[in-house]
Amino acid sequence: MSHTTQVVVIGGGQSGLAAGYHLRRLGIDFVILDVRTTPGGAWQHAWDSLRLFSPAAYSSLPGRLMPAQTGQTYPDAQHVVQYLTDYEKRYELPVVRPVRVLGVHRDGQLLRVETDSGTWHARSVISATGTWWRPFLPAVPGRTAFEGRQLHTVEYRSPRDFAGRRVIVVGGGNSGAQIAADLAYDTDLTWVTPRPPRYLADDIDGRALFDVATARRRALDEGRTDSGGVASLGDIVAVPPVRRARDRGLLTASPMFARVIASGIEWADGTRAEADAIIWCTGFRPALSHLTPLQLRGRRGHIATIGTRAVDEPRLHLLGYGDWTGPASATIIGVGRPARDAAREIAALLAA
Repeated sequence: MSHTTQVVVIGGGQSGLAAGYHLRRLGIDFVILDVRTTPGGAWQHAWDSLRLFSPAAYSSLPGRLMPAQTGQTYPDAQHVVQYLTDYEKRYELPVVRPVRVLGVHRDGQLLRVETDSGTWHARSVISATGTWWRPFLPAVPGRTAFEGRQLHTVEYRSPRDFAGRRVIVVGGGNSGAQIAADLAYDTDLTWVTPRPPRYLADDIDGRALFDVATARRRALDEGRTDSGGVASLGDIVAVPPVRRARDRGLLTASPMFARVIASGIEWADGTRAEADAIIWCTGFRPALSHLTPLQLRGRRGHIATIGTRAVDEPRLHLLGYGDWTGPASATIIGVGRPARDAAREIAALLAA
């Protein structure tokens, strides 16, 4: 089955919905293709205790504030799922699911989006697939030798699954700190970080981080000195569960080990830590395999962009993958501005 529309948005999570909001406001005909069976994007697959970095009112998509969650300053993942579900319905966004996009191709003056549910032709495409679906595992010596359970952040759900077990958590970012804090009470925990944990000041949350990221992007655009952005402040937002575990002395980090062995890990001096499970909180990469037919990636797999627009394919916009597609654009509050800019550029393209 073949369909024609002005714009295809690939991905029905927070970035895709933000794009849809601005496209709707500009009167552009579009469709959002989402591989998931239900609304909520990656948030519906997060671990049980995950918390936003900011209060609800500062974690909102354009047009509608996220309501507060009863009894919680920092909303949990299920509250975010409900908000995104309501947002999609409120603005009657045309989301088609489940649809898996197989590839985006050039087709004369149009882009052809091949899926497992038919073909869409469009004058412009917004890729908003995020990173959750492409977890990164580092090439650590011996990783395949471990005889226990290995999992990535995306597979972790609850400390109940590891009660009484020996667990190694690898990673010094927010995911590593939150999961380590989750496990600190009922497991024999070893937390490993590439460098000593750097906590942001306890009074800094996502509001300040968004402002810092925006100021850095503005400075770079104006040719001023790079301020370092959020990374200059620290790596870990001290959300309440992390703060409690840290203040109780339960979050003591060990330096990065040299290799994985059958029974656990080993440092360069021969010291070992035995484990039943290793949880790799080692980040993600952009999920962009559907764009392979366009042959846009450089030597490091990076697609060059100006704002959200692909340099070598102006009909394509990338939204929500991080600072390279807009300041803090991988966050709920941060994606609104680049989504607006992308929609305006597409409107100008369509008018031309």
